[in-house]
Amino acid sequence: MPTVAPYGSWSSPFDAAGVASFGRRLAAPTIAEDGAVWWAEGRPEEGGRVVLMRRPPGGEPEMVTPEGMYVRTRVHEYGGGAWHLVAPDLVVFVNFSDQRLYRQRLDADPVAISPEPEAPGALRYADMRVTPDRRTLVCVRERDAEPEPINEIVSLPLDGEGEPQVLAGGRDFYAAPRISADGAWLTWICWDHPNMPWDGTELWVAPLSDSGEERLVAGGPEESIFQPEWGPDGRLHFASDRDGWWNLYRAREPGAELSGEQGTLVQLTEEEADFAHPQWLFGGATYAFLENGAIVCVRCRQGEERLFLLEPDGWEPTDLGLPFTSFGYPMLSARGSRVALAAASPERGTVVATYDAGTAATEVVRESSDDPVDPAYLSRPRPIEFATGEGEVAYGFYYPPANPEFEPPEGELPPLIVESHGGPTSHATPALDLEFLYWTSRGIGVVDVNYRGSSGYGREYRNKLRGTWGVVDSEDCVNAALHLAAEGEVDRERLAIRGGSAGGYAVLCALTFHDAFATGASYYGVADAVTMTGDTHKFESRYLDLLIGPYPEQAEVYRERSPINYVERLRVPVILFQGLEDKIVPPSQAETMAAALERNGVPHAYLAFAGEQHGFRKAETNIRCLESELYFYGRIMGFEPAGDPEPVEIVGL
Repeated sequence: MPTVAPYGSWSSPFDAAGVASFGRRLAAPTIAEDGAVWWAEGRPEEGGRVVLMRRPPGGEPEMVTPEGMYVRTRVHEYGGGAWHLVAPDLVVFVNFSDQRLYRQRLDADPVAISPEPEAPGALRYADMRVTPDRRTLVCVRERDAEPEPINEIVSLPLDGEGEPQVLAGGRDFYAAPRISADGAWLTWICWDHPNMPWDGTELWVAPLSDSGEERLVAGGPEESIFQPEWGPDGRLHFASDRDGWWNLYRAREPGAELSGEQGTLVQLTEEEADFAHPQWLFGGATYAFLENGAIVCVRCRQGEERLFLLEPDGWEPTDLGLPFTSFGYPMLSARGSRVALAAASPERGTVVATYDAGTAATEVVRESSDDPVDPAYLSRPRPIEFATGEGEVAYGFYYPPANPEFEPPEGELPPLIVESHGGPTSHATPALDLEFLYWTSRGIGVVDVNYRGSSGYGREYRNKLRGTWGVVDSEDCVNAALHLAAEGEVDRERLAIRGGSAGGYAVLCALTFHDAFATGASYYGVADAVTMTGDTHKFESRYLDLLIGPYPEQAEVYRERSPINYVERLRVPVILFQGLEDKIVPPSQAETMAAALERNGVPHAYLAFAGEQHGFRKAETNIRCLESELYFYGRIMGFEPAGDPEPVEIVGL
């Protein structure tokens, strides 16, 4: 018989330590020629260190990366594409501490192959590929310079005997250098400030040798190109949103993309769905080729991701019927009839798995945790659509409270946490998230909002954040909460909002410029938009030109969108979390906000963490954050959390 207890006070099998250690971060699976599956694995218990793992056919997972090495690149600060499998026994990777490239065989220690820079980390590499003869590596290089780093595509000998040679340069950003199977051609994408890669990019092709003309294949300031790949038949493929959705395209004939003539491209999918993602990280892959010429691809519609199959010369992708609804980034690779993927579902956390298109068999290679979640505690997300500003609609996924051991007193409604995703150009997917279960199992509902400007709903929806950042995102978070309160799902008087980075900015805007929420939690959120025009890294240094407006021409708009300038309007308690080594949203943002809250007598807490950057990776940090946030909400919203979370000092309460 369930125990009757107030929402928020239910005891839970998910404590902060379990949540922090639950998630091995599994990403970038690939299949070697010998059938072994490789992937990258982040380990919170080791300070977030990322290592390469390998499971040979019929064997058990084994770690490839030696102690003292950490596979991660700092190109664009967000990284991605930090390793590439050259042969079944040979891998190339970037080591985090010095940002140099290393070559490693399974039976040997890693050997540095890139030059030692004058200053540690001054040369950074990402998104590697090798020529067919496996003698030359081609990749993106970022090198320190003034007034900002220089990005270019370079080649360097795989044996380390020689200096890097620049293959493409002169543009602000480069990504996805890909070499044709015959080694004759190189393709890549590039773009310039103020565009981000989901705004406008260009796809180029050139001979890999020193001679030959570069040729523009597709793209422009209002067309986003994603993941150029050479197909098995030699034809160039890519994703483009030229029709308003990221659909798949290829050259009509091998080499046709080099002619420059109109009509040389064929659209492979014509769906109101996205077959690509915002390129925050290098190495993204939303599709892969099977040996028979078919394409497996991740399709995102209404925020939900599914694995589809596009037959050779087919036009209608078919759903493969797998249970996964959320795919990790990078997503897919294939060899023969097998596909390697990292994905999750509402019932299961992220796994590395293979799918055989010939037999329709799925095999799980690695779980994110060795401890399965009891299905009785699962909160299954429900998609919601709700009215918001300007007569428009926005979307989200609602996770109701779920705990078989408890039920609420009659007539009581649960508190609600609104989750505002980061980016802001990204999207939430419906999947098992142990952090959400931490809340729902205690009797607190969670709604994950895909506000206007989120990806996964087409370019028109994505562009709704242009010029309106800090307005429509926070407005949609408010309206998601009010919608659920009006539907009788949650308590209107106990609404909270939380988010990190851009999501943290939405938190501060919602608390400052609206009066819907009782409290909130900002993780490394932006408080002063003006400082972000000069006090951030190159990749996002002009992002706000499109999200808010060009600076300094629109300086007044920046001031109006900065919660720090209106902190006297913020009268509800807020808790702030910040990494002291964050170069994307520097600590000054949280520190300034905390000082202003103290001056104005607003109850608040501020927790800063040494050694943490943008996105916390250490288990001990995440434990402290979750417990502090739960304690804070209990004090503010009037419930007594079970388990006695470690108290946090609330200034001014």
